[in-house]
Amino acid sequence: MPSKIHSGVIVAHLFMGMTAGMVLAEPLEFADLDPPVGNNAQEPTLFALQDDRVLLGWTEPHPAGFAVKLSVLEDAEWSAARTVTVSDELFVNWADFPSVVALDDGTFAAHWLWENSKNDYAYDVKISLSPDEGLTWSAPITPHDDRSVSQHGFVTLQPLEDGSLMSVWLDGRAYDKPLFTSAASNYPDAMQLRATRITPEGTRTDDVLVDAQTCSCCQTSAASLDDGTVLVAYRDRTDAEIRDISVVRHQGGMWSEPTNVHNDGWEISGCPVNGPAIATAGQTAAVAWFTAANDKPEVKVAFSSDGGRNFGDPAKVSLGIPAGRVDILMLDPQTAFVTWVEWANESEVILACQITTGQQCKDLQLIARNNGAGSVNFPRTARTNEGVYLSWTQPSNSDDPEPSSTIRTVFASY
Repeated sequence: MPSKIHSGVIVAHLFMGMTAGMVLAEPLEFADLDPPVGNNAQEPTLFALQDDRVLLGWTEPHPAGFAVKLSVLEDAEWSAARTVTVSDELFVNWADFPSVVALDDGTFAAHWLWENSKNDYAYDVKISLSPDEGLTWSAPITPHDDRSVSQHGFVTLQPLEDGSLMSVWLDGRAYDKPLFTSAASNYPDAMQLRATRITPEGTRTDDVLVDAQTCSCCQTSAASLDDGTVLVAYRDRTDAEIRDISVVRHQGGMWSEPTNVHNDGWEISGCPVNGPAIATAGQTAAVAWFTAANDKPEVKVAFSSDGGRNFGDPAKVSLGIPAGRVDILMLDPQTAFVTWVEWANESEVILACQITTGQQCKDLQLIARNNGAGSVNFPRTARTNEGVYLSWTQPSNSDDPEPSSTIRTVFASY
């Protein structure tokens, strides 16, 4: 029988006096779902299938190096783990990690990162397709035309309404180079946001430039509106080193100019490794992000009612000392479910709440508290008609003589 997590009271004790404007309610009942992962599994991703099954992807050590694996959850039962790829040339990183999604026709798509030299942070993106739910996989596809010894990563895979797959990533072809491929500013070290499209048969388009100057190592995020328009959220970068969140729209085969979600004005001369998350329902979009503008760390959420063209004033959801690492889901066209990581009493805690357009965070609760020898890193979420799923890297106890990690996944119905 899965164990239940009751944590609303714990939140109140951890953050006594820091919950102004927020409502502590009876917590959801989260149950543990033990996935079929190996020792030292890490960096999970989740994806909800159209039939309410859930895909879990992760990375774990393998005698031949590292393996990217997946499992399918159906009726509260996990399938046996299925291997996407195994190699000693995989680039394995706590912040830039593989993912698995499904296209409308049931084709699975997975991405991972492949070392392209012995230089630090020089790697390519590989994408493979599976027609049989992960039992067999196609030869890898590289979505970017560039083959330079550069960083290509922080990928988001977004299924499209025409049955194909959009891939967006951060691209280092112009990073630390004397000239830009496409000039954007006076900086010679700009990362780029680029994109391509892949059919279920494995044919891809040329990659296109979406934004010529972005932050260098923050996760990207994408979601589709009900008319098929794709929104991509990412951390942008100006010549003045302002690194706030932008959204671009892909509609009718064209990319829009970036829209600034909110003018935080966070000036920072390095990458915070803390990307945004975006979710949609109908024509509503919600973006969650971390900022430390004016040396004040916060997690914020903003809504757009016009398909990502404009965003309203953000609401702060964090409490004390947030680490960020956000994710967000839409529960209905007005309500989002947001998760993030904070520091409390020298421990990491994963928090969640529901937030409605024009309102403050409510139903605040603690999902997990980590006293382990490592970090929960970037918890991921997914939503089905049954409820909400969360998954994260769970380190072993700090007093363990041989520290390790596993994947913890929980579920709450609504």
